[in-house]
Amino acid sequence: MNNWHNEYMAEYHRNDLLDDNEQIRLANLAVHSHVYRPGLFTRLMHGFASWMISTGRELLERYEIPTAHCHQTTSSWFAR
Repeated sequence: MNNWHNEYMAEYHRNDLLDDNEQIRLANLAVHSHVYRPGLFTRLMHGFASWMISTGRELLERYEIPTAHCHQTTSSWFAR
């Protein structure tokens, strides 16, 4: 019986697993160190959304209906 072949293959598989583990570790490190840089479309849409929000606020301030104090109604003036 030749056991050296089984031991050789076990060592080969162990080294293969260690190499795979190192590749996974390096891939995770690369993914977590990636800096997010938005593309042109994303930047344009962000600017457009910011413009719409600021314009909407200006329009709300311009056309806002003044609030009235409703705790005194006109009928209360006649009840005095």
